[in-house]
Amino acid sequence: MGAPALRYERRREYGETGGVRMRRPWGWWGRKSTPAKVETYTRWSFHFFAVAEFMAVGLPFTGGLRTGTGWWLPAMTVAHCVLSAVTASRALDWTRGRRPQPVRLLWALAAATAVVAVTAIGIAEHGPDREGVDTAAGGVFGVVLVFGAGFTALGVRRRRRVLAVVAGFALGAGIVAFPVGLPGPATLATMTAVFIGGGFLAFTSVFSVWLLDAVYRLDEARDTRARLAVAEERLRFGRDLHDVMGRNLAVIALKSELAVQLARRGRPDAVEQMIEVQRIAQESQREVRAVVRGYREADLGVELAGAQGVLKAAGIACAVTGETGGLSAEVQSALAWVVRETTTNVLRHGNAGRCSVALHRTEGHVVLTVENDGAGPTGAGGGSGLAGLRERLRGVDGTLEAGFAEAGVFRVVAEVPSSGKAAVREVAS
Repeated sequence: MGAPALRYERRREYGETGGVRMRRPWGWWGRKSTPAKVETYTRWSFHFFAVAEFMAVGLPFTGGLRTGTGWWLPAMTVAHCVLSAVTASRALDWTRGRRPQPVRLLWALAAATAVVAVTAIGIAEHGPDREGVDTAAGGVFGVVLVFGAGFTALGVRRRRRVLAVVAGFALGAGIVAFPVGLPGPATLATMTAVFIGGGFLAFTSVFSVWLLDAVYRLDEARDTRARLAVAEERLRFGRDLHDVMGRNLAVIALKSELAVQLARRGRPDAVEQMIEVQRIAQESQREVRAVVRGYREADLGVELAGAQGVLKAAGIACAVTGETGGLSAEVQSALAWVVRETTTNVLRHGNAGRCSVALHRTEGHVVLTVENDGAGPTGAGGGSGLAGLRERLRGVDGTLEAGFAEAGVFRVVAEVPSSGKAAVREVAS
């Protein structure tokens, strides 16, 4: 896509009058990173568990609790569900390090679970003598304990503590059920059911938190890998520069000191030593320029292969098309820097799942197009990298256009003359 098309797409994005175009209602999901999407999914899954708790014991048995104090039980179940959802949300924030451990909420949830369970048993034993009431109260008793154990497990980390939470709720079920006259086998069956159900929900909670942490760590590892690649390149450049300058500077210092001593003694050899110092300094200057030129004038084919490998290692599908043969060194160097910068932007900005790099030739020009999805609201042009690329391409009479091709898809188009008449400007580090 050429510059006019990109300008048209930007007009669509921001509006003809310069105002920001209204985003789609569901665009908030597309602007989230992968870890943020997983966290949102996990958080709302636990909220759905709270709704499922009410759907399991609140709605089906409301019909059997329409008399006397029976209405208290659905109301208390609703309160327990709301408290469970709030506790799950605060516990997830705690696991991400955003809040302190919600100790008070955990104790409040445990106390509310006990109150609802005891109330359910009390209604079953002393409430209206109807079969529907006993069934409803028994269902509330078991389900509330199971969900209470599962949600409370979110607030602890070690497996032993999670097991202790589940075992405690199961033991509490026996302590409440047996004194009210429930037979021993039925009490043991109730404790086993609470232990198995609570254990399953607790395992689901712990596994969900572990998976969320793993996703965040993988995302951090990807950013770290990109930073390490930059640091490694800087170290390589530093080693090359040290190898060139270290020995020559030592020789210059030694010969300069020798020239000073000879000059103090009035010997004409001092002039020869200073001429040698001048020669070594000029040679060092040429060698430094060669190192910098080799560092800045990258090979386009190497950069394309490297970008494809790095993006693939980061889990981003990358397709490279086009041939680099026949391009001058100046053109390859300029376009190679475009590949470097755009690859870095794809890794560090947005949440790309795919990236395409296309190189094609028109009449007298070479066009490099880099396109990736998962771009955030500001794309990848929020920093100074693209501005630096424009300066570099201007040195070879080239242009660079960057903008959204469509919602969430960012595109960079670099165009340079294929003749490579101008030389690439060397920008000092």
